[in-house]
Amino acid sequence: MSVPVLAGLPAAPWLAERDPRLRVLAALGFAGVTVGLTRPAALVAALGLALTLALVGGLGGAALLRRLLALEGLLLVLVATLPFSVPGDPLWTWGPLTASHAGLTLALTVLARASAIALALAALVGTLEPVALGHALGRLGVPERLVHLFLFTLRHIQSLHGEYARLRLAMRARGFVPRSGRHTWDALGWLVGMLLVRSLGRARRTLAAMRCRGFQGRLYLLDDLAWTAADTRLAAVLALTLTSLLALEHLP
Repeated sequence: MSVPVLAGLPAAPWLAERDPRLRVLAALGFAGVTVGLTRPAALVAALGLALTLALVGGLGGAALLRRLLALEGLLLVLVATLPFSVPGDPLWTWGPLTASHAGLTLALTVLARASAIALALAALVGTLEPVALGHALGRLGVPERLVHLFLFTLRHIQSLHGEYARLRLAMRARGFVPRSGRHTWDALGWLVGMLLVRSLGRARRTLAAMRCRGFQGRLYLLDDLAWTAADTRLAAVLALTLTSLLALEHLP
C-alpha cells in the first residue's frame, strides 16, 4: 500500500536503516522527558540535541523550515501575548498592558519545549513512510482497530486526492478560473459536495472488494521488521542521552 501524497521526507541512511519501532519509542521518550524540563540549561541542551538530530537525520534547511513554519508561527503569537497575561514583576509597560518576567520566562519555556519536540518528531517519525509507521505502531501493541483506522485513513486520503485532482482538471477544462464572485463560491461548494459523494462511493466499493477477498475485520501486518545489534546500540545511546537531560534538570 503506497501513499505518495503522504510520503515522508527521506531520512539519512544511518537513520533509515534503523527499526521503525526504535524511532517511534525514541520520539516518545524524548517528548516525555522534554515536556518536563524547566531549567534553561536543560531546555537549551534538549533543543540543541533535537536540532542536531534533525540535521544529521537528513532534514535539510528548507525542508526543516517548511515542517516548522506553522508551529513556529503559532508559538510566536504565544510568545507575544503570554507575557501580558501572567502576573509577576513588571518587565515592560505599554499603556494598560504590562508584561511580566514570569510571563516571558513561561513563554520562552513553552517555545523551547515545543520546538525541541517538533524537531525530534520531524527527524525520527516525520521521515518514516506512513505505512511503516502504522506497522510499527501495530508491533508496539497499539490496539488493532486504531492501527486499522490509521492505515485505512492513509489509503482513503490518497483516493480523495485522486478524486480531487480529476475534478479540478475537469473544472479547468471547462474554463473555470477562481475569482471572488458568487459563481466561484458556488463552484467550490459543488466541488466539495461531489468530493464527499465520490469518496463515499469509493469507500463502499473498497469495502465490497475487501469482502470479496475474505476480509473479516482484521488486517495482517505483513512486514519484515527485525531488531538488530545496531538498533540496540542506538537505543543505549538515546537512553544515556535522555538520562543526561534528566540529570541536567534535577542536579544542583
